[in-house]
Amino acid sequence: MTGYLTALTGVALIAAAAYCVWSAVSSARTPQGALAWTIFLVAAPWVAVPAYVVFGQHKLRGQRLSHRHTLALTENANLPVPGTAPATSDRMRIFSRLAGLPVLRGNSAELLIDGHATFDAIFRAIDGAHDYVLVQFYTIADDGLGQDFADRLIAAAARGVTVRLLCDRVGSHNLPRAYWRRLVDAGVHFPDPRTTLHRASRSRVNFRNHRKTVIVDGQWATLGGHNVTDLYLGLDPGMGHWRDTHIALKGPVVSQIQLGFVQDWHWQTGEMLERLDWSPDVIAEGVDAVTVLMGPTDDFDTGALFFFSAIMRARHRVWIATPYVVPDFDTLSALKCAALDGCDVRLLVPARIDHYLPWLAAFAFYDELRQAGVRIYRYCDGFQHQKVVLIDDDLASIGTANLDNRSFRLNFETMVMIEDTEFAARTDAMLREDMKATDLLETPLSHQPLVMRIGARLARLLAPVL
Repeated sequence: MTGYLTALTGVALIAAAAYCVWSAVSSARTPQGALAWTIFLVAAPWVAVPAYVVFGQHKLRGQRLSHRHTLALTENANLPVPGTAPATSDRMRIFSRLAGLPVLRGNSAELLIDGHATFDAIFRAIDGAHDYVLVQFYTIADDGLGQDFADRLIAAAARGVTVRLLCDRVGSHNLPRAYWRRLVDAGVHFPDPRTTLHRASRSRVNFRNHRKTVIVDGQWATLGGHNVTDLYLGLDPGMGHWRDTHIALKGPVVSQIQLGFVQDWHWQTGEMLERLDWSPDVIAEGVDAVTVLMGPTDDFDTGALFFFSAIMRARHRVWIATPYVVPDFDTLSALKCAALDGCDVRLLVPARIDHYLPWLAAFAFYDELRQAGVRIYRYCDGFQHQKVVLIDDDLASIGTANLDNRSFRLNFETMVMIEDTEFAARTDAMLREDMKATDLLETPLSHQPLVMRIGARLARLLAPVL
């Protein structure tokens, strides 16, 4: 009997490995990726098959909910996204096409620099809410900031405001159940992140919702790099000052950010939200903006195409602030081409480490970037976590996406692209101030310690999931 079960297990393993090989060959983005998975699956199927199930795909193919489908659901619910697209400039057309959403005029955009400015603005907005608050963060912690955050949501619910909250089950894996229970008992609509999600595929550990948005009454929204934990206020003695940026928005673009929340709420709960305000006030003399929602449900790799398109739009400048530099081949080539073409290409990255593997993998890319003329500025005054893209003197984007494969293809992210010279100038001033606290990376990998020389090359092998 034991021999029969062993044989049956072997046959099942071979069949599973064969299926995974076929899946890799038919769906891998590159021949190199298909070949690597094939060799791994054939050589060590007992390890490779489980690894492929978790890490081998970058699309949620079976249960795709694209932005277009969400728009159709919204229209069927009589909740049309408002706004008339301006005569979209050549500079913004590609971002509108990627988003499947129009570029909208009449928005205000305020930079929120670091945690205190960000959460002061968020708490003021929640305290002033009249109808509803929609909140989503990747990480929520049960610490000082987390408790203040919960208190504000509970107070809003007590005033009769409808409060809905989402968090990612991986990013918030340490959140105590008592925290969730306290909010739910107070009337906050908060789906338990630890239970099985409505859409099972989205519960895969490799696909994460990295969005960080707050929407109040359909009129005000914010998004950016901050999460709800004391770390983001710079209160962790190990990390020190936490350099991050959020953006506060008013105007028609808020409806597009709200659409992203509706999409995520529907996915997680199966409920289509109704009675939301889809008519934000238009701001006189406001900026043109479009929200680019991205994730593994998209028909295209929207995250990767967003960065590629932004870089290729550049005429004289590409500045990107990101905590992680693990790009795909196309984005790496775009950065090098821009620098070789004479653009001022700068990457503002952290000198300190929060996640060792992506930090290490970045050094496997730095030499070829520097050889092409890209300058790497390493932020030394604490940890640099903001996600900012500045192109020339008129395009600036802030949101949640990093310059890495995880944000390109595996995470659900949001970036807002703004075309406005004055806002770009404010972003320029912010980044110039940050660069005063940096050193310029000039040491090649060959002159780094041996553990880094070996580790960077090994870590680069994991680039598709970093």
